[in-house]
Amino acid sequence: MFRHAAKNLLRHRPVPTTSAAGAAAARAPSRTFSADAPAAQTADAGFVEAWKKVVPNIDPPKTPLSFMEPRPATPASIPSKLTVNFVLPYASELSKKEVDMVIVPATTGELGVLPGHVATIAELKPGVMSVHDGNEVTKYFVSSGFAFVHANSFADIIAVEAVPLDRIDASLVQKGLAEFTQKVNSASTDLEKAEAQIGVDVHSALNSALTG
Repeated sequence: MFRHAAKNLLRHRPVPTTSAAGAAAARAPSRTFSADAPAAQTADAGFVEAWKKVVPNIDPPKTPLSFMEPRPATPASIPSKLTVNFVLPYASELSKKEVDMVIVPATTGELGVLPGHVATIAELKPGVMSVHDGNEVTKYFVSSGFAFVHANSFADIIAVEAVPLDRIDASLVQKGLAEFTQKVNSASTDLEKAEAQIGVDVHSALNSALTG
């Protein structure tokens, strides 16, 4: 039923004209891609109208946007604080935390984010993320993930794994580094070597974080 509804909905899409302007419009993406969520939620009125014509007895499906809290619009002037959300798959470490600066370990190098930073998406590598709030600095070791910096001085940081730096046992790091180094040297297949090298990279980053 839903399969037929989807096919019928596609038939309601307007057919582009054969003019140059129409051809350009057909090639152009239907939605602007941006690191920023809209300031206010917008419903796809055309989709809802077409859905009701085909399946009038079933409510239209909700998109992920329907469940998102609207992000504040970009202010006219740069705010004094950066608002940070720092989440893991199983926990929220920071939620709407207003700070002075955050430094994340991006694959292109350390990325310092201040209020008013240009919209950016950065992939994270194993390393130290530091959150600066006045004279207080909180450090986390993150394994990987992404940082989404928005133009309205909001930053969303999503990490696969993270732990406060002061909770890491240096002796276990040294032990793990030695074990994975030995596995790299004794690996008999490319897969074993690649897996062991990941362990070396993570433990080397951990060791650098503790000694640096």
